[in-house]
Amino acid sequence: MAKNHCAVHMRIFRVIVVFLFFSFIGLPIHAEEAKSSSPQQFEGFDLVGYGENGTKKWDVKGDTADILGSTIQLTNIVANAYGEEDMNITARTGTLDKASGNMHLEQDVIITSETGGQLITDSLDWQKDKDLVTTNDDVLISKEGMTATGTGAVAHPNLSSAQLNEHVTVNVNTDPNSAAGRMITITSDGSMEVEYEKGQAVFNKNVVAIDGDRKLTADKMTIYIDTTTNQIKEMVCTGHVTVIQGENTAHSEQATYKAATKTLILSGRPKLVLYIQQENGKGLLGK
Repeated sequence: MAKNHCAVHMRIFRVIVVFLFFSFIGLPIHAEEAKSSSPQQFEGFDLVGYGENGTKKWDVKGDTADILGSTIQLTNIVANAYGEEDMNITARTGTLDKASGNMHLEQDVIITSETGGQLITDSLDWQKDKDLVTTNDDVLISKEGMTATGTGAVAHPNLSSAQLNEHVTVNVNTDPNSAAGRMITITSDGSMEVEYEKGQAVFNKNVVAIDGDRKLTADKMTIYIDTTTNQIKEMVCTGHVTVIQGENTAHSEQATYKAATKTLILSGRPKLVLYIQQENGKGLLGK
């Protein structure tokens, strides 16, 4: 009797999984099944999606699944997407839409790309049809020598590109080969868009960059990073640019820093304010 009961249980489980798979990929199901409002619950959830050519595109696993209508509520989720660069998503809870395949994830959400980049947040919407992940919560992104925090984000799941919406802080190690490193901190009140493959990041609204004793502020800042060494090779700042180093200050409409020559070029009505120490110890401001 125990063996028969186990066999019946396994058949029921297989029927449920087959039903989930065909309803998920959009194949027709019986009307009475689709209209059922009775929740179905089971332990152990494993679903796989394939592309038109039969290649595996994604998979989703969970410890438990509660099925009601068009949604599946999952716990302890592990999901993977496969493509040019694979990625992994984990979360404690989430909801999967069977028709679209989109997921809403909550609690300890972590995306890890194949190259080691990570995005960490409290909640996330994974829009598979648009190949995007979005959130309104605080976000931490770390990838290729750059660590960024901010509020709200839109990114590709493999983290090849990302946008932090506001209250951004980025730390870039410009000397990763040394033990101590050399960190540049960049903040902005507005958005930051980064394209890792191109090695480009754009900061908007009240941008502040601090490098040792040098402080630079601007309306907008674009940094270009060598994708091989992960070092900043050029920085272009526009709009109300101010550079402060020690007691000295410079103003201009644009500033361009070239790392190869370690030069800062000011253009657009540049003005220098220098502090000169006199013999009596008093300062003198000059233009």
